[in-house]
Amino acid sequence: MVAFHKGRNPYHNAAVNTASPGQLVVMMYDGLLRFVAKARAGCALPESDPERLRLVQEGVGRSLAIIDELRSTLDKEKGGEYAANLDRLYDYYARRLLKAQISFDDAPLAEVEKLVGTLREGWSQMLLAEAQGRGAASP
Repeated sequence: MVAFHKGRNPYHNAAVNTASPGQLVVMMYDGLLRFVAKARAGCALPESDPERLRLVQEGVGRSLAIIDELRSTLDKEKGGEYAANLDRLYDYYARRLLKAQISFDDAPLAEVEKLVGTLREGWSQMLLAEAQGRGAASP
């Protein structure tokens, strides 16, 4: 799902390599939120600031790459309606990000940030409940 990256923090690499599939999804949402925040920081800069374009382009570009990875890992056969709904949601995120990239408008970024944050929290809570269930079931 997530490739090993040279030069990256070895602790991060260890976390990725030992994470469960659900934990990897949460990590990808964290990355998505980080890059949306970067794009938002660029939108907040004055038009005359040369960093504005770089931050927005990099933030949106990396966000779109994460969305593509999330979409590519959906198992539509096993996931059925849930996978189809996530696919539509990821498509919506991508369209909103592209709108922000073209217009330098913060509103689509803020919307994606809020939606991804909610989805990330849901996944995190699900993983926590799953871990607590495993802990209660073991002797």
